[in-house]
Amino acid sequence: MDENAKLKVMQERIIKSYAWQRDIIIPLSNEFNCTNEELEELFFDLLDMNSLESLHGTFDSARDICLYQKFNADLRLCWFIDSLEVISQEEGKKLKMRLVEEVKKGRSYDDVLKEGRLELFELLKKETNY
Repeated sequence: MDENAKLKVMQERIIKSYAWQRDIIIPLSNEFNCTNEELEELFFDLLDMNSLESLHGTFDSARDICLYQKFNADLRLCWFIDSLEVISQEEGKKLKMRLVEEVKKGRSYDDVLKEGRLELFELLKKETNY
């Protein structure tokens, strides 16, 4: 077996793992409207072995970052924190981090977002001693 064939076998062992298939390949191939194999080949061409081996970990951390940013946008925290400056960076960060953890525990995003809106309103009231 030549070096390229060995590399292909090693890449396939990584990408065919259950976690990879469940979390990355199947969902993304559905979103991209392509086959699992097409997406796997794309990753083989785009990434070296080190990147392939760490991709699942980077996927998990990126998911948390995206969720954090989604709460930032949906709660309009950019406006309340950066433009109006009525909520501190620290308070906004604590709120977003707590909400992200709730979603990671399995609660629905919409339910956590509603709760976050109520907490945000309480923070605003606290700032004015309402």
